[in-house]
Amino acid sequence: MAAATLGANLSCAVPHGPGDRVQLGHGSGGKLSAALLKQCFLPHLGNPILAQLGDGAVVSVEAGEVVVSTDSFVVSPLVFPGGDIGSLAVHGSLNDLAMMGAEPRWLTAGFIIEEGLTLAELDRIVQSMGAAARAAGIPVITGDTKVVERGKGDGLFINTTGIGVRYAGARPGPDRACPGDAVLVSGPIGRHGMAIMAARGSLGLEGNLESDSACLWPLVRGLVDQLGDELHVLRDPTRGGIASALNEIAAASRVGVVLEDGLLPIPAEVNAACEMLGLDPLYVANEGIFVVFCPEPLATEALRVLRAQPLGGQAALVGRVVADHPGFVVLETALGAQRVVDLLPGDQLPRIC
Repeated sequence: MAAATLGANLSCAVPHGPGDRVQLGHGSGGKLSAALLKQCFLPHLGNPILAQLGDGAVVSVEAGEVVVSTDSFVVSPLVFPGGDIGSLAVHGSLNDLAMMGAEPRWLTAGFIIEEGLTLAELDRIVQSMGAAARAAGIPVITGDTKVVERGKGDGLFINTTGIGVRYAGARPGPDRACPGDAVLVSGPIGRHGMAIMAARGSLGLEGNLESDSACLWPLVRGLVDQLGDELHVLRDPTRGGIASALNEIAAASRVGVVLEDGLLPIPAEVNAACEMLGLDPLYVANEGIFVVFCPEPLATEALRVLRAQPLGGQAALVGRVVADHPGFVVLETALGAQRVVDLLPGDQLPRIC
């Protein structure tokens, strides 16, 4: 009797037959885990290093400085205009390496999958991730999957770690901004955050709102080749937008930053959406642009390099670095008025990367 009662209360994490959704058994490390790996991951991310399926990956690195960056992606919804969590995870880590002046070489990937996610959606996202990695020429060399109970993972979370080698002669850093530097942005502001808001569907946003998610290394490489050590600062303004990135740089370098309102490349559809929602586009997240600090005499050359590629075609000079008001960013209007562009106490937009 006791045995019968015990058996009645037990449940198996392994599905009784083929299904189209992730089950807890897919995270068991057994046959279902192996099947998921072969069905959804290796076809899209496969390469000779990953195919070894060891506990880690072995790669060869020439003498020099290795740069490592890790990031986790929890965007909602998982798929949005212009991208999805898979391509975003690739671009995000590669761009973090690029902002350090490092050539990306390899990626690792960790997947936390919620029970009940459809296998079709998982396959679509991993396929997109593989396509983004191949387009950048960067292999995913090792990874991990975990499955959590229904209601504890919001579909899918992805962690990626990027590994790169720093270019000799270029050492951009947030503490290297100097009075007399020009401030440039490589493209239009605010597209990613507004695309995420539009994809959530409940706000009635209309217009051509697409994420700018992209790999920035080709643009950065051109700047490194031309400017070398005169490339003082690079920063991709993701969470918190341009305003937060510039505040972090101003604080680290103990300088002031002045933005000119009329020079900021804010798309009309982003401006309209922000006005509708009462948001400031300077705080809206970006995933395919970066800010550049370089000596003002080199700004024209930096813009030429950026605009030579389609991704940098709308690069613009937007401000300057001053010795006044160290640690603060101010916005200067066409009428000569100024307002402080401070850090926000919290998130203006939730879960946009």
